[in-house]
Amino acid sequence: QLQLVESGGGLVQAGGSLRLACAASGHTFSIYAMGWFRQAPGKEREFVVAISWTGDRTYYADSVKGRFTISRDNAQNTVYLQMNSLKPEDTAIYYCAADLWGGGSSDWRDYDYWGQGTQVTVSS
Repeated sequence: QLQLVESGGGLVQAGGSLRLACAASGHTFSIYAMGWFRQAPGKEREFVVAISWTGDRTYYADSVKGRFTISRDNAQNTVYLQMNSLKPEDTAIYYCAADLWGGGSSDWRDYDYWGQGTQVTVSS
């Protein structure tokens, strides 16, 4: 069983930056693809970005391409999401998720484990 805990959310002005972290424990982190999803009030869960278990492939939603960057540190069992040039429409609860031996899917149904989420609020 893999446990995931997100951190780093908060309130930021439009144009600002935040760095989210997702710390994993309980199993071998390096064999999981990691994804970030988000859900705004009244909206469906949305794919943001994913990184393969090998770390050599990343996939971004068009809405965040060029602004967000995913990275992973297997030694620290942590995946990061650097978010720059934030916009009010980025406001949501951000969840990290793990997919065993995954290639970096954008489909939330492929993910086996989820964190509890961290709130990101971008003010205009």
